[in-house]
Amino acid sequence: MTENKTRTQKSFEACIPEETRQHLRAAGEELRKSVQALLPEGFVTHQKRAQKEFLLAWRSLIDAAIDRLEKSESKAA
Repeated sequence: MTENKTRTQKSFEACIPEETRQHLRAAGEELRKSVQALLPEGFVTHQKRAQKEFLLAWRSLIDAAIDRLEKSESKAA
C-alpha cells in the first residue's frame, strides 16, 4: 500500500513542474496565515489548550486500558 502511494506521488510530481509546486506550497502557507490572522489570539490559545486536554483525555483512557490488561494478565498467571 505504501509503495502504491509513493508511485502515485512520484508520477504526480513528474507532471507538475517544481516551480509550480513551490508556488502551491507558498499559497497554502499564506492561506493558513490569513485564516489564522482572522481569528482572535485568545481563540488560538484556547484551541491549543483544548487540543492538549483532548489528547490527555485519550492518554488517560489508554493508560487505564493498559492497567486493566496488566491486572488481568497477573491474575491469569
